[in-house]
Amino acid sequence: MTEPPLPGGATTTDGPLTGVRVLELAGIGPGPFAAMLLADLGADVVRVDRPGGQELWPGPDPAHDLTHRNKRSVRVDLKSPGGRERVLALAARADLLVEGYRPGVAERLGVGPADCRARNARLVYGRMTGWGQQGPLAPRAGHDLTYLAVTGALGTIGRPTDAPAPPANLLGDYAGGSLYLVVGLLAALHHARATGVGQVVDAAIVDGAAHLATLVHGLLAAGHWQDRRGANLLDGGCPFYGCYRTSDGGYMAVGALERRFYDEFTDLLDLGPAAALRDDPTHWDALRAAVTDRFLTRSRAEWTEVFEGSDACVAPVLSLHEAPAHPHLVARGTFATRDGVPQPAPAPRFSATPGALRRSPARPGADTAEVARDWDVPDLVATPSDHPPEGR
Repeated sequence: MTEPPLPGGATTTDGPLTGVRVLELAGIGPGPFAAMLLADLGADVVRVDRPGGQELWPGPDPAHDLTHRNKRSVRVDLKSPGGRERVLALAARADLLVEGYRPGVAERLGVGPADCRARNARLVYGRMTGWGQQGPLAPRAGHDLTYLAVTGALGTIGRPTDAPAPPANLLGDYAGGSLYLVVGLLAALHHARATGVGQVVDAAIVDGAAHLATLVHGLLAAGHWQDRRGANLLDGGCPFYGCYRTSDGGYMAVGALERRFYDEFTDLLDLGPAAALRDDPTHWDALRAAVTDRFLTRSRAEWTEVFEGSDACVAPVLSLHEAPAHPHLVARGTFATRDGVPQPAPAPRFSATPGALRRSPARPGADTAEVARDWDVPDLVATPSDHPPEGR
C-alpha cells in the first residue's frame, strides 16, 4: 500500500516533527522564532500573514527574515468576510497553534483558544507574550528589555559602574520566551496525543527569564551570590571569568574557573607571581590588572594561537561575520548557507531524523494555493481585503 504524501512536500528525513502541523498567527519576536524552531525540526508550519505586514523598525525584507525559513505563508484578513472562518478551518487541521497578540485580541478577532478548540479538541494553543495572560501588566506594551528588568535578570548583566547592559533580544525574547513556548507546546502535544485533549500554553517572557535564573536564586539564598553586578563568579566579578582587550583592539574570553584550567591559563599567559592571587577575592583587582596588562601585549590572533589546543578555557571573541568561518563551527556544520544566505543551521542534532533547511523564508501569502491543497481548506484561496486586523 502506498503511503500518502506528507504535508508541504516533507520527507521522513526532514526532522523528528515531520507530520506535525503548526498554525502561526503572524507576529514579531519570540513567536516567529518558536515557530521557526518547530519548522527546523520538520513540522509543517503555516504562517497566517495579515495584509500590510508587521510593524517593526527596521523591518527586514521578507526574503532576509530567517525566522520565517522552513515555513509556508498564507495571507488572511481576519476582519474581512470569511477571514475568521478560514483561520478556524486551518486550526481545525493543526496540531499546534502559535499566537503572540496582547491578551484578549485573539478572542476579539474570533480565533482565541475557545473558538479554535471548539473546532479541534486536540489542538494545543500556544500563547506567547511578555507579561503573560494575567497580572496587572498583562495588557500593557513592552519589549524584551522591560520584561527582563522586572525579573531581576537584567540587573545581573553589565559592569558594576555602568548601567545594566541590554543582552540583544537573546535572553528575553528567545531564551525566556521562544524556548519555553516550544518546550510547553511539545509537552502539551505529548499529552494531547495520549489523551485526545489539547490545552492552552501560556508562555510569558517574565516567567521564562525568571526561571532561567533558578541557580542564581539558589546561590543567593545560600549566601553565595551578592545581589549586585560584577561581584560574583559568573557575572564579571571574577578576574578569571571575563573578557580582555588585546593589542589590536580585539577581545579574548576567559572562563578558567576550575583550578586545573586556571593553572594552564596562567602558565600560557605567562602571568608570573600574580597567578597566586586567585584564591583571595580581596586581591582580585590586582589579579585583573595583571591579566589585563598581559593580554594587551599581543593581538587577538596571537593569543588565539597561544591557547590553541589547550584546556585553558580561552577563546577569541568573534564577530557575527567571523563566526561562520571558525574551524570548529565549520567542522560541525553549525552554520549553513541557503540561496546564498549564511545562517545558523537547525539545532539540536538528531541521529535518525535530522532537521534541514528545506525552504527559504516564506514570502507573505506566497503559498496560499499550496496550503489550501495540502491542508484541504479550499476556501483559503479567496481574495482577502486590504483591511488589517487588530494589532498586538
